[in-house]
Amino acid sequence: MRVGIGYDVHPLVEGRPLVLGGVRVPFERGLSGHSDADVVVHAIIDALLGAASLGDIGTHFSPLDPQYEGISSIILLQRVSDMLSNQGFKVENIDATIIAEQPRLADFIDEMCHNISNALGVARDRVSVKASTSASLSFLGRGEGIAAHAVALVEERSL
Repeated sequence: MRVGIGYDVHPLVEGRPLVLGGVRVPFERGLSGHSDADVVVHAIIDALLGAASLGDIGTHFSPLDPQYEGISSIILLQRVSDMLSNQGFKVENIDATIIAEQPRLADFIDEMCHNISNALGVARDRVSVKASTSASLSFLGRGEGIAAHAVALVEERSL
């Protein structure tokens, strides 16, 4: 068994949709970034790549590469899942936390878990996504951005 930790943060800006866990969340601002800026999926990708010692999200999906402009992070997660499988790894579970003062995310968590589990080809009960706030502290507490932390457990299997 191998464990990886991921983290991502993006600023909130006008004129972009807010996408978290592959779900378009109704909100007046979205996250700035080259892809869809889905912080929770980006943190999960980094956790998975870290567990398998395969670098980080920027190594595989450079923000300088035009092919990734506006791409769904769920597609990137599917590609990472394929990479892991090709390297002899199986995803055991994911645990992620989104840190945002607003919007309230409780109604979207189940759909996020569904999207992530489908992208990884794992059972829904292997994916946990939670939402928390930063208690009005820092740039997150002022509503200037959204962050996410993730932990991934992968198992090496013989090819």
